[in-house]
Amino acid sequence: MIAENRRARAHLDIPLIAIVYALSLFGVLAVAVATYSTSSTPDLPLLNHIVESTSARRQAIYVALSPVVLAVMIAIPLRFYRQRAGLLFWAATGFITVVWIFNRAAGVKQWLDLFLDFTVQPTEFAKLAIILMLAKLMSAKEKPMATRKDAFRMLLILGIPSVVIVLSGETGSFFVIAFLFVFMLWFAKVDFRVLALMFGIVAALVLAIYAYATATGSNDYRLVRILSFIDPQTYSTGAYQQTHSKIAIGSGGLTGVGRFRDDSWYQLNFVPADWTDFIFATIGEAWGFVGCAGVLLLYLLMILRMLYLARYTRDRFGMLVIIGVTGMFTFHIIENIGMTTGLLPITGIPLPFLSYGGSNMITNMAGIGLVLNVTKNRSLSGSYQTPQTDVGISRYTASYQ
Repeated sequence: MIAENRRARAHLDIPLIAIVYALSLFGVLAVAVATYSTSSTPDLPLLNHIVESTSARRQAIYVALSPVVLAVMIAIPLRFYRQRAGLLFWAATGFITVVWIFNRAAGVKQWLDLFLDFTVQPTEFAKLAIILMLAKLMSAKEKPMATRKDAFRMLLILGIPSVVIVLSGETGSFFVIAFLFVFMLWFAKVDFRVLALMFGIVAALVLAIYAYATATGSNDYRLVRILSFIDPQTYSTGAYQQTHSKIAIGSGGLTGVGRFRDDSWYQLNFVPADWTDFIFATIGEAWGFVGCAGVLLLYLLMILRMLYLARYTRDRFGMLVIIGVTGMFTFHIIENIGMTTGLLPITGIPLPFLSYGGSNMITNMAGIGLVLNVTKNRSLSGSYQTPQTDVGISRYTASYQ
């Protein structure tokens, strides 16, 4: 009991912060490598390479500002997130809807232009609002979606922003939301039959979409990406990015070709978007298998740490918030690395803390801020921790303690 109380104490989790900033700082370096130009001198100090790269310089600014994001997310009382989850959810849904309607005429559907070439992707912020809303709904009852009324209400609330996100062209973000929804349901002790039914519906939809695409010859880029994964020979135009990514990763070998080389694939822009969605290809080429394994190890430690923190959070709402953020990161990591290595279809979602992007970095740090908020404000009182829930989380954290 004493050991359990010690693990459940309120604290600012330094190990999680250390892992996150190790990834973020390495991400700045990876962006600088990916955007390296022959107009630069290879022997320049590392800081000079970062300063010379516009993308790396901006990424460094995002990382430098991230402690402010963490501080704000932690400073807001946890009860505010619980009580205002609905307000935050509908505000985020309204924001993505307005941006989608506004951008339809301009032909730009996925982001909002600001100034000095800075943009914002509202769907990134909507993910956190959806996590808070789902955590509030699921924590209200011991068994979520136990009745048809509860299931219909939750699916309706989740479906409204999901439809807007898909219409906005953010199919990858929709998959993230769907995954974290199932992830949260699993740890919220939902009836297994509900999960089985949901998987059946998703499988039927995928088969229907595939049948429609093959029958009509649709050239929608989202469909082409999926079809090119299934049949890369027929849909070769949609598979070239993935093919080039695998070549770049393979050329890195065990330890990589090195950083800031004039004869590298990343310098030749062989892989499109190798500083954003396909930055793992740059890491694989520059640092090889060792670099890729190091990144995967840091991600594994981050996920296990958050599951460990969730296990000893007795407040049900707080526990589900941590699980939701964990699910969001888990899908991003698996899907991004899977698509760059040819194991999964391309969906265009970034790699957390490594891919270039302000909206992505702010959302990721805000998600970590939510986790830290829960651990900093949790108490030894609460009622969520039933034997079934504790066993479910301990399966993933037993070897981490």
